[in-house]
Parts: sequence; C-alpha cells; structure tokens
Amino acid sequence: MRIAHFGHSCLLVELRGKKILFDPGTFSHGFEGLTGLDAIAVTHQHPDHIDPNRIDALVDANPEARLLSDPQTAQQRGGRWEAVHAGNVLALGDLQITGGGGRHAVIHPEIPVIDNTVFQLGTPDDPAQLVHPGDSLWVPPVPVGVLAAPAAAPWMRVSEAVDYVRAVNPRTALPIHFGIIVPQARGIYFGRLAEMAPAGTEFRVLEPEDATEL
Repeated sequence: MRIAHFGHSCLLVELRGKKILFDPGTFSHGFEGLTGLDAIAVTHQHPDHIDPNRIDALVDANPEARLLSDPQTAQQRGGRWEAVHAGNVLALGDLQITGGGGRHAVIHPEIPVIDNTVFQLGTPDDPAQLVHPGDSLWVPPVPVGVLAAPAAAPWMRVSEAVDYVRAVNPRTALPIHFGIIVPQARGIYFGRLAEMAPAGTEFRVLEPEDATEL
C-alpha cells in the first residue's frame, strides 16, 4: 500500500492496483494535477473535504474515475456521483470498498448533523486494510490495518482523538484533519496521540505532499 498526503484529510491511496483519492478539500494542495485515478471518494459535503472551486477540474481530468460520496453530497452534485451508504460493498477491480458510519460527528446540538460515509478499503477477507473516517469517530467492527485518524477538529477534543485510536486499535495510525492547526502547534496533538496510542499501534506522521509505503 502506498499513501500520499496532500494536507488536511486528502490522501491518495494506491492499493491492489487501484488509485483512490480521498477528500480533496480547501485546506489540501498538490492534488490538482492528478490523473489516472480509479476513484475519487468524498466522506461528506464540508468544503475542507470537497473544494467546490477545484473538484470539477479534478473530475474532468479523471473521466474514468468512479465518483463516490456520502448520500447527501451525491444528491447535491448529481451526474456521475454515486451514493455510498453504511453497509454498501463495492468492487473496484480486486479492491473492495465498504461504507461505514453514516453520520458526521456532532459539532453542536443546534447544528444539523449531516451525512458522513466512512470508507474502508481491502478485500472480502480483510476489508479494512485502510479506513478513512472523514469527520466521524465510527469504529469498524473488523481489524484495521491503517487508520487515517482525525487529530484535531472543532467537533473533537484531544481525549476523543486518543480514545478513538484506542478503540480502533489499528496496526498503523496516520494523523489527518490537522490543516486547522498552525505547524508550530501540531506537536501538541501528535505527541498525545503517539504516547497514548495502544501498545501495538505504530503512530506515523505523514507530512503534506509526502508519501510512504506500508
């Protein structure tokens, strides 16, 4: 598995011969010139996860890519966008994509809760080799290889970020959703997650516009 990080929640995952780009939003950079994508997956409608000013050009540059999203985003955008509900299982060549979760984390009781699809990539025997939760703390019911772990958000405390990584107990945790933190402060969040992660979890920071093999 190869993972490239384009900042905030935007990841390019190459697994089983397929390339899937997640959450190309307003705080992410460097994904604009990507071509040859097999899928573009958007967890939810917030602009830091789907940039309305750049998504159309990205779609036009990848005419063969499947466009996958939560149901509300698919309804809003129409066209080729496919709604992925919790429990849906899709095949992309030899790669299995499973929808999970369904709802965005609560930001405030007075703010309506929107759809949020958790994407799990893998195979029928190992369906969660990578999990991208978007803005959700949903825990998959199966073992997780790599968790894209939200590090900081208006809807989450540091203790919740730590407890989420502990609950999922992945083999590897990669922090995402830290575009809202100035670089000088990121160590505060990363330090807590690294030192308080489960004993069997590797915590690995992947800097924006960098890539790694797992």
